[in-house]
Amino acid sequence: MRRKTKPSAPEVRSVLLPEGISRRLQEGKRVRGNLPMGGRLGIDHPVPFLLVHRDREDRSDASTATLLSGESAVLVVSTPAKRRPGSSDYARVVAQRLSEQFGAFLLLEVWGAEVTGAEAEKLGVEQAPRFRLIAPREDEAGDLIAGFEEALAKVRMRRQSAVVSVEYAAKCGRPGRKPLLRPSEARDLGCLRLGLEVLPIYRSASGDKVFPDVLRRFRREVSRALRRALYDFARKRTTHRPKHFHVLGRHAVVKAVWEVDGLLADVAERFDFLLLSTPANPRAAWNEFQRSRHAKAPRFLYRNLPFDSVRLKRRLYEVPIERIEDPALAVLFREKQAELDRQITMLAERNTARFLLGSVQLYGKVPQRALTAAEELLATIPSRARDAGARDVVDARGMYERALAEMAYYEGRWPRARAAVEIVDDLAAGMMVSSGRLLIGSDTRVPRSRVEALLQHEVGTHVVTYWNACAQPFRQLRVGLAGYEALQEGLAVLAEYLVGGLSRPRLRLLAARVVAAQCCASGADFLETYRLLVERHGFTQRTAFGVAMRVHRGGGLTKDALYLEGLLAVLDYLAGGGRLRPLFVGKIAADHLPILRELAWREVLAQPPLLPRYLDLPGVASRLEALREGMTVLDLVKESKR
Repeated sequence: MRRKTKPSAPEVRSVLLPEGISRRLQEGKRVRGNLPMGGRLGIDHPVPFLLVHRDREDRSDASTATLLSGESAVLVVSTPAKRRPGSSDYARVVAQRLSEQFGAFLLLEVWGAEVTGAEAEKLGVEQAPRFRLIAPREDEAGDLIAGFEEALAKVRMRRQSAVVSVEYAAKCGRPGRKPLLRPSEARDLGCLRLGLEVLPIYRSASGDKVFPDVLRRFRREVSRALRRALYDFARKRTTHRPKHFHVLGRHAVVKAVWEVDGLLADVAERFDFLLLSTPANPRAAWNEFQRSRHAKAPRFLYRNLPFDSVRLKRRLYEVPIERIEDPALAVLFREKQAELDRQITMLAERNTARFLLGSVQLYGKVPQRALTAAEELLATIPSRARDAGARDVVDARGMYERALAEMAYYEGRWPRARAAVEIVDDLAAGMMVSSGRLLIGSDTRVPRSRVEALLQHEVGTHVVTYWNACAQPFRQLRVGLAGYEALQEGLAVLAEYLVGGLSRPRLRLLAARVVAAQCCASGADFLETYRLLVERHGFTQRTAFGVAMRVHRGGGLTKDALYLEGLLAVLDYLAGGGRLRPLFVGKIAADHLPILRELAWREVLAQPPLLPRYLDLPGVASRLEALREGMTVLDLVKESKR
């Protein structure tokens, strides 16, 4: 029985004193705790910098402090220091210990600009980001300022680039507050001081109103910019040699992250969206369709929903994602929360017109390039094309045995891989993977020439990425990050090509799914889609029925267009020099690759333990090399001999 993750109280940090901080830093240990005067200090791992935020004497500015919350070395002072030890004591001890370790140190103080008059009124509407960078002397920081300017200028919000100005002044800390370190102290400690004033486009001028969506996006942009600039400082001024600017981010993951990951995964694992939106009576529906002489749309039946949609949504939005300080992880969790919301709504609206509208929200409209490629494939590949030895088929029991043998290969390479294959009666699709289990429809009949390709599609891609996800700390990679389907299906179809099994009939079928999805999305009913496939594109009645059933299931599902679109995206990725291994880390979308690379650099994610067996098969390396040189989907048709 799965242990349920319960919401927990906010993380309790110990109270820090300068002596204890000095000792922990000297030992290379993590520092995380509250300050006696109010605020907190967090140093995830030794780095040659400290980011500081101090509130005004008369007012809190918690939203600006949030900009730094996900970074690896942060000092936040939430109230004026009225008793010792004060904020200067903490800044001093950190600068001393880390400067000794790295040969130099940077103290960067960040605050929100005071905005009045007409400019204050603009904070509630679209406005370009603006930064003011303050350094003590040009000869002291001149070689670094250009790097900070360049990094901050890349910050973009609402398609507007940031405006960055530079000033040189003896005092480079927050106006109205005493300097954290006197100039002489800073020189003795080998510490460079910089100030960064931020136009607070994420809140009102008074600070009493915060714009959460703007703050989240802006925090992500600022985080990336600061790490780039700090990487430049570390490489130029210190002995620290990070391999990438993302290495400067947090390595540790706090308790709130595990809680949110677990709660979201618990919701996701309450239902299988595709299984619940797929007809449970495919054989009976086909027989009914035949009896009507293909003149009446059959009635599709669906599995009962194993949840109450209102209660499940309540549970979904009780997940405390707002407690996630890490900008990269917050993005992934919020996207998944929104996707689960749409899926629950769609399942509650099966067999209504609203299901199709939800599908367009979830998967998007049929991409034009996929539609163009589909039409070209249908025009190029003759309808009479058949798989080689089409009458020599492997039945469900044969596929079951082949699948077990295929999975045994991976079990021998990673102990946590466990084969799970089932033959089921009420499965419309021939084969599908659900939570790492391979389900095989009892009516499945696969041409022997297509068996290897289908195994690499289902096991070599869908099962392997599930097992790899089990090696990662986040359950989200198992249940699937938001929008993962296109990349998954693109990889799966690529596997078919690499093992020489992407036949012409298979390409025609993928193309048929795209034009059928477009037909459905345009308002056509089941019979109109079926007749388009039979009369215009020459598909057999049984094949056309299967395709029409897939795109009209639930009320209209445009997911099937993603197979061809995903393949096109993977071809572009390989031609652009992309590597395959990162794509197998779990159920991910192409848009997530930058975030996942960041998490890998920060040692939050591990390398996937498994790669598909097919990569070692004869001929695969040469096919991959040809793809890297650039091939279109029509080139794949020429490569296919069947």
